[in-house]
Amino acid sequence: MRKIPAVLAVSALAALTLAGCAPAGSATSDGCTRSATAESETLDLITVSGEFGERPEVKMYTPLVADATEYRDEVAGDGNAIVTPSQSVVLDVTLFDGETGEELIATAYDGDLSRVAALSQWEQSFPGIADFLDCATEGSRVVVALPPDGLTEAQAEQLGLTADQSTVAVVDVRKVYLSKADGADQFVEGHGLPTVVRAPDGTPGVIIPDATPPDDVVVRLLKKGDGEVVTADAPVRIHYTGLTWENPNPGKPRKPFDSSWERGAPESVSLEGVVEGFAQALEGQTVGSQILAVIPPDAGYGDQEQAGIPAGSTLVFVIDILGVDAAPAE
Repeated sequence: MRKIPAVLAVSALAALTLAGCAPAGSATSDGCTRSATAESETLDLITVSGEFGERPEVKMYTPLVADATEYRDEVAGDGNAIVTPSQSVVLDVTLFDGETGEELIATAYDGDLSRVAALSQWEQSFPGIADFLDCATEGSRVVVALPPDGLTEAQAEQLGLTADQSTVAVVDVRKVYLSKADGADQFVEGHGLPTVVRAPDGTPGVIIPDATPPDDVVVRLLKKGDGEVVTADAPVRIHYTGLTWENPNPGKPRKPFDSSWERGAPESVSLEGVVEGFAQALEGQTVGSQILAVIPPDAGYGDQEQAGIPAGSTLVFVIDILGVDAAPAE
């Protein structure tokens, strides 16, 4: 919560720069089942070489015509799985012309893991990407035969493709952030604190008691993850919901004044860029954890009114720690 965090605006297209096998049905550690296309004659016409994370070389029988999207996992990783289009990911992608076999466009393949975008943002170029990367895991290389409508009209036109041309994409899933806290449930001590319930997708609901709020910052670990430790050295990517202890609209249902869940995309925040109590709640916690933080005015916004937050408010946050951001490549 920034001093409230703004939505991170990353365009999938901005990550693209112009340039001249897991068994089907395998289950991931997230309980997600990956079902790649089986017995595909189209994919049999495509051969991919090169190491994961490096620009691939593709040979194919041309002209290659795909009537539907077909894909296979050339390499299967063992990291986090993609389970929702709103998930934050880092992808390297190379696109090839199905008619000539020539490379059309590619990302930089420079090892930079700071180019994070929600998978839904990649849909602006590849409308079906959420389908062919469903349950794909970090560390995977996916080969995809795309029919003419596998790209948006604008993207196809930009690349000089005709309305009936197929393409082939090679997608390296470099990094996958958690979609929600996945740590072990913890026993929560203390009376008179808010209660948290969760929807299946992880969206929290918060019940605030009719009681006097605490005078000091209160941090309770609801789920304990086993991932990387949060420090001030790197931004952390989170989902969060924020409410005020006192209902600013008495007699009406209490609503969050801010929620990344409602916006459909996590936030990246630095500990220096959030209010004191929020930073205190995050520092030293681990990826995969969920935290309840109650922040009194002197560790929040004090007597300054903010959008949706009356002056002198005690703040209540539920924070899911999804991953630690990498520094940009030099």
